[in-house]
Amino acid sequence: MSDDTPKLHIDSDWKAEAQAEKERLAAQAAAKVEEKATSGPGDLPPADFKGLMGILVSQAIMGLGAYTDPESGGVVIDLPGSRFAIDLLAVLEEKTTGNLTDDEAKELSAVLGELRSRFVQIAQLVAQQQGAGGGMPGPESPGPDLRIQQP
Repeated sequence: MSDDTPKLHIDSDWKAEAQAEKERLAAQAAAKVEEKATSGPGDLPPADFKGLMGILVSQAIMGLGAYTDPESGGVVIDLPGSRFAIDLLAVLEEKTTGNLTDDEAKELSAVLGELRSRFVQIAQLVAQQQGAGGGMPGPESPGPDLRIQQP
């Protein structure tokens, strides 16, 4: 044989390196699976004071006409439900006095003031519309179609 034939050089550590690479890739894949299991677009926010406040605020706002009835397309007003959520926020404010951060206390106070103001405005609008037509406006009357949930 001539000296031109290529010689094979066998690295004895290639098996160890390949195994280490395989383990590293498996660990990365497991970490991605774990990350997907604990996070994603449907994740819930952390369970904290702001989250609790947000749920109650959302309920109050929805009761003040923030959504429409899918059947009629009219605005749904639930004054008793909205008032209940606002009252729960007031209880939360009363019971947590002195235990909130300044930012939390200011935010809760501001939200309560705004919700109470909107509640009065919506209640007056509903009373005017009920008084003007002797009932709720329908598709033939001008103005928004309202469906009011009674207690």
